[in-house]
Amino acid sequence: MGNIREIRARIRSVKNTQQITKTMKMVASAKLRRTQNGLSGIRNFAQRSREILQELLDGEVAEYENPFLIPRKEIKKVCYVLFVGNRGLCGAYNHAVMRYAQELVRADARECSVVVCGSWGRDVIGQSDLPVRHTFDDISDTPGAAQALPVADYLKRLYLSGEVDEIHLVYQRFQSAMQQMPSQMQLLPAKLETEEKEESVNDYIFEPDAESVLGNMVQLYLDNVVYSVLLEAKVSEQASRMTAMSAATDATGELISDLSLQLNRVRQAAITTEIAEIVGGANALKKAKK
Repeated sequence: MGNIREIRARIRSVKNTQQITKTMKMVASAKLRRTQNGLSGIRNFAQRSREILQELLDGEVAEYENPFLIPRKEIKKVCYVLFVGNRGLCGAYNHAVMRYAQELVRADARECSVVVCGSWGRDVIGQSDLPVRHTFDDISDTPGAAQALPVADYLKRLYLSGEVDEIHLVYQRFQSAMQQMPSQMQLLPAKLETEEKEESVNDYIFEPDAESVLGNMVQLYLDNVVYSVLLEAKVSEQASRMTAMSAATDATGELISDLSLQLNRVRQAAITTEIAEIVGGANALKKAKK
């Protein structure tokens, strides 16, 4: 059961841990709100850029070929871009998306490589069987568009150089603060969701020319997709960390209650023992006087 000093020391230790988990929960909550605000804005922007690009492709610019839109005749090499956190203490977030990526790679008969976004990948994924070719480990927990551009530029160069024929983004899709779902989406060649709609006549005037406008829109679309997925992954990470730290805080509270009860029992047992010793000593004195 332990003595009183040991139990008190353990209670102090658990209370210190509880303060840490409470602080981490508050920090994760603040980062979650910040990244959620950014995600809602970029989602709308990405959706609008996709719609504009689709309108351009339905119009006269359809005659121009863009290397990011044309599928390769034969897909030999595939690249999976894995978005993980910068650290742990976020429940099963990192391990769940890593296992999902491993399943994708193992099920793919083509030559696969993996690009990792997040410093957690350097410590853990490096020891896995994933064929990691590059790691972006300088992404903050609340990234801006400037931090997504190097990732997007690297992936575009990788595709244009012919080193890979197809690129997929693997990340945790945010569904709620309690639930995130491992997902993937194809980045390159770009696949736009087309919907059947009535024919419309759009009198566009392109400056400097239609081909340049199409090229810029495709670049903007790809950059927005990478940034939106990066924010989605960060929102999921902070939500998972907030939930994990909340559960840890509740668990430490229960442990403190159990230890306090144990302390009271030990103290009561010690007091009972002392009283018994006093009574026993008094009885012995009485017998000695007789």
